[in-house]
Amino acid sequence: MTFELKQSWPAPTHPKPIVFIGAGGIILDAHIPAYRKAGLPILGVVDPNEERRMQLASTHDLTAYPDLAAAVAANGTSVVYDIATPPHVIRNLLPQLPDGAAVLIQKPMGSDQEDAREIRRLCREKSLKSAINFQLRFSPMMLAVKDAVTRGLLGDLLDIEVHLNIYTPWQIFPFLIPMKRVEIAVHSIHYLDTIRAIAGNPQGVFARSLRDPRASDFAQTRTSIILDYGDRLRGVLSINHNHQHGREHQSAWFRFEGTRGTMMVKLGVCYDYPNGEADELWFCENGGSWQQIALEGSWFIDAFMGTMRNVQRYDAGEDSALYASTEDAYETMALVEACFKSMEQPGVPLVLD
Repeated sequence: MTFELKQSWPAPTHPKPIVFIGAGGIILDAHIPAYRKAGLPILGVVDPNEERRMQLASTHDLTAYPDLAAAVAANGTSVVYDIATPPHVIRNLLPQLPDGAAVLIQKPMGSDQEDAREIRRLCREKSLKSAINFQLRFSPMMLAVKDAVTRGLLGDLLDIEVHLNIYTPWQIFPFLIPMKRVEIAVHSIHYLDTIRAIAGNPQGVFARSLRDPRASDFAQTRTSIILDYGDRLRGVLSINHNHQHGREHQSAWFRFEGTRGTMMVKLGVCYDYPNGEADELWFCENGGSWQQIALEGSWFIDAFMGTMRNVQRYDAGEDSALYASTEDAYETMALVEACFKSMEQPGVPLVLD
């Protein structure tokens, strides 16, 4: 391969300090290491759980604010607010932020489309510089795919396929047990968002998401989705989180196939979760041989650098747009809602006489 592909988001020239709203596992496992790696300053943390708030502050030398009002009073718009809370809490937090603040909001954008619509309204009303943390589209591999597609290196896109046949230890996510919407809402939403970022919105969708007796406490852990892009582009997702038969035939990949070439993306984090394997990106021109493209980083944690960098640069006027703005993310939530509505529709019955 003789061309370079974009794999990272540029750093802000003068980054603002970051205040976490929430002190849960995603902050410890992804946000803090990503921001430290990116050289982004972290100032403080807010969390209603005092023990958790004080532990995070002590471990990482942060200011612990007793509540969001105290954090806002101390900082105003001089910081970026990083919301990492359960989705149903988001709409109650946004009115407390100062008008015009820069804010990165953990995905999904609320619990459902109605919630997302209210979050969008609040962000508009308060003129927030707001984005949703859909990180997969910011990962080195997906930024590279986006660049290749934009530059026409694959030709016209004909096929986008996502295939997962893996074992996910759902028992480590007990907070998902009471949820009525699980697999699409918290996992495949990443894939739907990334497909939208690369190919735009489909015209419609067919979806089925199912419970599995091997993970019976959870509403859905298997999903099939067909995205209707008309008669040119085929979009399909086949997702199974319950493959309990060893590593040999597990798979977790995207295929982007066009008239000129194809790219394959290995989602390394999905294997042996949460330990994971290395991500991979492969490219093949028509009639050529497969070439592996060296990646500058991984989905976890490098993609988290990109989401915050984009917010920081947009806030400073260095980026003209937010790649995962609340306006754009709302359309991902609309696609997720369409998937669940599709599940309520019966299939076309067989006519056997």
